[in-house]
Amino acid sequence: MTVVLIVRHGLTASTGKALTGWLPGISLDDRGLAQATAMAGRLASLPLAAVVSSPLERCLQTATTIASGQADSMQVLTDDRLGECKYGDWTGQSLRKLARDPLWRVVQAHPSAVTFPGPDGESMSGMQQRAVTAVRGWNEKLGPDATYLICSHGDVIKAILADALGMHLDMSQRIQVDPCSLSVIRYTALRPFVLRMNDTGADAAALAGLARRPASGPKAGADAQIGGGAGTVGDALGDAPGDRPGDGPGGPGGPAGPGGAPQVSGDTQPARRR
Repeated sequence: MTVVLIVRHGLTASTGKALTGWLPGISLDDRGLAQATAMAGRLASLPLAAVVSSPLERCLQTATTIASGQADSMQVLTDDRLGECKYGDWTGQSLRKLARDPLWRVVQAHPSAVTFPGPDGESMSGMQQRAVTAVRGWNEKLGPDATYLICSHGDVIKAILADALGMHLDMSQRIQVDPCSLSVIRYTALRPFVLRMNDTGADAAALAGLARRPASGPKAGADAQIGGGAGTVGDALGDAPGDRPGDGPGGPGGPAGPGGAPQVSGDTQPARRR
């Protein structure tokens, strides 16, 4: 029963301002580095079989910080399939501008119908397929007894979680994935079990228990009980959702930022802030 810890990268200077996609040179800011360091401390007592990351800088920084906190030195592995959704012509655009595009509402309500504009634009369903294929591939490669970590991006993680929950991709915008939050999935021969989502504050002792396996084997009832409690929700972005014009109906809206720009937590999903 492979246990996959999935961490979103920490905050960057662009978080909540622009859709950075695959733009190079987007690094963690001081807040993001502090988040990654805190996550490394939380996971230090949990031996990881591997740390696999999106190739983009913000994820590599987060993953490398976590890997450096392990007792044994670890090399961070990269997998392009875990990279950000390819937003095509939307890449680098301000969220304030994108929120006025009719496609924004489709992204929020029906992401399965969206292919981002431009020759490099990717469909969100294609993004989900490659990301889930990557997770399944690493599960097979690392084996049924492995506990390992993936560092990726908000939309990618929501798509992976939706698949594990047996939800249609259109429901993925109901899932909140904050910067440097932790989600945990246990994959069994029967089905995946989602143990944690958007956890930003569980203590180290609780996390250490995630790697335990039932002595009686892969029984659905036992799996469903281990580590099944949800972690705390909300971090530096706050926890006061509210609907605003320009936010699509597919996820919780958030207060507007300076000049009316929507704040985002999961890249194409509006976020929450104090």
